[in-house]
Amino acid sequence: MITQAMRQMPQYVCHKTVHAIRIDSIQNDAGGFSIIKSGKPGEGYEVQVGFAWMEKHKPEVGGYYVVYADGYTSYSPQKAFDDGYKPTKAGA
Repeated sequence: MITQAMRQMPQYVCHKTVHAIRIDSIQNDAGGFSIIKSGKPGEGYEVQVGFAWMEKHKPEVGGYYVVYADGYTSYSPQKAFDDGYKPTKAGA
């Protein structure tokens, strides 16, 4: 649904290049951090994130762990990521 405020706001198109992995599983640890996993064991990626990151971003399996050029890390739901990004030749 488009609200009145959205009609008045300028629109922008994203053209950023990011590094990202699709989240296949999230393993929570009692030590205050979680492990985000992507790909097959031994072949994929594992990223450790803290409790504050998990609380802020609330990642879900199927979404993406995203790293921007300046090192900032974030989470993107699958549909939003797929709608906004396509793999580069190097990332394909």
